[in-house]
Amino acid sequence: MTAGRPLRADAQRNRAALIAKAREVFDAGDFFDLRFDDFAQLAGVGVGTLYRHFPTREALAEAVYHEEIAALCERARHLQSALPAAEALAAFLRGMVDHMHAHQGLARTLATLMTSGSEPVAEGSRTLEEAVTGLIAAAANAGAIRDDVGPGTVMMALHGIGAAHDRPGWRAEADGVITLLLDGLRSAQTSDRGDPSAGRQRSGASWTEIGHSMGVT
Repeated sequence: MTAGRPLRADAQRNRAALIAKAREVFDAGDFFDLRFDDFAQLAGVGVGTLYRHFPTREALAEAVYHEEIAALCERARHLQSALPAAEALAAFLRGMVDHMHAHQGLARTLATLMTSGSEPVAEGSRTLEEAVTGLIAAAANAGAIRDDVGPGTVMMALHGIGAAHDRPGWRAEADGVITLLLDGLRSAQTSDRGDPSAGRQRSGASWTEIGHSMGVT
């Protein structure tokens, strides 16, 4: 990510255009069919502009990844402010599955490009876990879920779901894992009340639609 003094307005627009086009191409799974120089033309900027912002494919992937994490964290904050705590947590987790399903190409491309650099991935995972921690803490404080399960357990479940994306029937199984996770998190006081997220009956909404889905991409 570019550090130092703020970019000029035109430089900010160019950088945003590069990231937006990269996200689109990554998602389609076409990035490895392109010469890196040709990507600049797709984004509507010069090759020099591309290399000033992103000297390598990996640098571009890191920028896309950071923006994805930022969007997910912003969605978590939005849900936490807009919904009861248990509903916010459930909507976020179900929205994560929506996001993974809708953006499998993006996830695969980022994973391939970032295999040699674990620190950006580790940093993003920590940032996302902080957002999940906030959702879990709010639900536990509200008495809606048990308070003896930490965010690491939830993150492990999400990582496992993502890692299994090539399994036949992945989507249905992923939804089932989230249902099991929510059932396991539900506190004894609320266990007889049903899923506070109405999660057992999926609306079929996309990540964008759940409230954005909640947003997760």
